[in-house]
Amino acid sequence: QVQLVESGGGLVQAGGSLKLSCAASGRTFSSCAMSWFRQPPGKEREFVAAITWRRSNTGYADSVKGRFTISRDNAKNTVYLQMNSLKPEDTAVYYCAADSRRSGYSSSAGAYDYWGQGTQVTVSS
Repeated sequence: QVQLVESGGGLVQAGGSLKLSCAASGRTFSSCAMSWFRQPPGKEREFVAAITWRRSNTGYADSVKGRFTISRDNAKNTVYLQMNSLKPEDTAVYYCAADSRRSGYSSSAGAYDYWGQGTQVTVSS
């Protein structure tokens, strides 16, 4: 069992930066692939970034590649999303997700069995 709590969201101007954190509890965290998804207003949830439990593989949506960086600290049971050069279209509720069943990561929301409650990110133009 894994519980996830996101933090770090807020309001920022276009071009600014935010760093999201996802604190996990549960003894299986270090073996989970972790991802960030987001849900813009009126749209479906979409993949943002993922990292495998060994930190050897990361993946990003094309829309955030070069601007966002995912990382994890297994000792602190925390995964991060550093977001730079933010754009108004990055406005969304951001969710942390954990996949306890696979060694690799997936960009499909259905692959993840644990989810956080979400944190709002709003980018003003």
